[in-house]
Amino acid sequence: MKASIVPAANQKWEIKDLPQPEPDPNQVLIKMHASGICYTDVHQTKGETPGAFPRTLGHEPVGEIVAVGTGVRGRKVGDRVGVPWVQASCMRCEWCLRGKPMFCAEQIGTSVNVAGGHAEYMVAFGDAAVPLPQGLSYEQAAPIFCAGYTVYSGLRWAEPQPNETVAVVGIGGLGHLALQYAKAAGFKTIAITRSLDKETLAKQLGADAVVKNGQALAELGGADVILGTSNSTDAMADAIPGLRPDGRLVLMGFDAKALAVSPADLIMRRIRVLGSQQNRRDFLYEALDVAAQGKVKVMTETYPFDKVHQAYDRVAEGKARFRAVLTF
Repeated sequence: MKASIVPAANQKWEIKDLPQPEPDPNQVLIKMHASGICYTDVHQTKGETPGAFPRTLGHEPVGEIVAVGTGVRGRKVGDRVGVPWVQASCMRCEWCLRGKPMFCAEQIGTSVNVAGGHAEYMVAFGDAAVPLPQGLSYEQAAPIFCAGYTVYSGLRWAEPQPNETVAVVGIGGLGHLALQYAKAAGFKTIAITRSLDKETLAKQLGADAVVKNGQALAELGGADVILGTSNSTDAMADAIPGLRPDGRLVLMGFDAKALAVSPADLIMRRIRVLGSQQNRRDFLYEALDVAAQGKVKVMTETYPFDKVHQAYDRVAEGKARFRAVLTF
């Protein structure tokens, strides 16, 4: 089979011929139909996240099960499935027993400890192979397994209440989905962006209003929840003045720079800053279901697998609008 290999940190991806893998007990073999390229792939390529080289990346993989290892229950050949970031964990530590495997020190992550989806075939633990809902194409499903799952988890983690307002910072690969999920859930939704070319798009995606910063958001009445999907810490900090009392800022975009928060805001307005990742498996089920209903549409650039280098460069340079997806 052909697979994209990152030979070492900061090295160019290579397409190589490798033996087709076989599923071990409790695993399935998946023939890839689509695999999303996330900006996390860039961090991984640069060696900024854990993981040994050489490695095959791709943590937004979807495809068809073509072989099933012994011990697998509930999955069969022909199933359309996708695989999330966390595939398995130790099942013995405190966090696993609390139902929070994302904190397990021995977790097995797609494209981290095991090969990811930028290949014609990949193996995955059977329990981690999530069936795709009917009517959801492979190209639309792939980005839901990271981008969609992440922002929907952030929305659910903030626990917005009826009649509350949700704002989104950063109308990009994550933010364009966050806007749609918030609107699909029935909330008044506001986009925060300084990009003039994104104002019309934000309204098309469901934003009831578009503002440039937190001060303008406050003048509009503020938001109870701000979903921080930007890769700029400054942009997310700039949105904080727009939080209403008891408001929640949910950080999902990654930036190494520290977030400055005023103690006065924390105390007098009782705001909260929450970190969020892919929090619970039922959130993934809901994120996929909403997309299958047509209430959320991923804006994608699709590339045949042999154009993987072009796709990666588009993502690394911030030019992809908004998710890049490899097709097989």
